[in-house]
Amino acid sequence: QVQLVESGGGLVQPGGSLRLSCAASGSTSTIYGMNWYRQGPGKQRELVAGITRVGRTNYADSVKGRFTISRDNAKNTVYLQMNSLKFEDTAVYYCWAQTATRVYWGQGTQVTVSS
Repeated sequence: QVQLVESGGGLVQPGGSLRLSCAASGSTSTIYGMNWYRQGPGKQRELVAGITRVGRTNYADSVKGRFTISRDNAKNTVYLQMNSLKFEDTAVYYCWAQTATRVYWGQGTQVTVSS
């Protein structure tokens, strides 16, 4: 079993920055992929960024150049650095982890971009 706890969300003005964290606990050695997803108001959940255990990353086109995903395997934590935030980045952000047998979701953290 793996447990995921996100933190770092909040209210920020357009152009501002936030860093989200996702701390994994439990059978963390079984995790090989971790992603960030988001779900905005009235929208479907979408993939924002992903990172493999060896650090290979991928990003949604909408966040490329603004968001950076990173991973500290020693701390079992994944980060999402979000810069140049836009109104349309407002969403609940979810952490996701994949093992050989199943996937896990965190409870989500709210990010609101508003002036």
